[in-house]
Amino acid sequence: MAENKPQENWEPKIVGIVCNWCTYAGADLAGISRIQYPPNIRLIRVPCTGRINPFYIMKALQEGADGVLVSGCHPGECHYLSGNLSARRKFNMLKNFLTYVGIEPERITFTWCSASEGDRFAQVVKGVTERVKSRGPAAKLVKAL
Repeated sequence: MAENKPQENWEPKIVGIVCNWCTYAGADLAGISRIQYPPNIRLIRVPCTGRINPFYIMKALQEGADGVLVSGCHPGECHYLSGNLSARRKFNMLKNFLTYVGIEPERITFTWCSASEGDRFAQVVKGVTERVKSRGPAAKLVKAL
């Protein structure tokens, strides 16, 4: 099978699963501050990244997402005490698994972003979009129609 190469006018589809208390508020701040970032991302707000089942990420890739961003509160600032630390452990294991099954680790990003970091949120989205775009369209795990 040939390796995926980016197509000229292709734009990646990115799913962002973000913490309600910090990253979602940071995305909101970026919006009301009119900070520009790529429109490729669709956000799913969850109470805490620690409650995300890693199979949700697998499902997003299976349903056609080219990349997934998971972002929550900074360590020590979780509204649920240690949910973000639990999430970090889960997603390190998930990245290892995805590499094992042949999915590029660049397609999954885990980061921290607080409610006051609208500019940081925009920079993270730009970085994720560029990284995923350089990999080309996802071909593994995608359901055949």
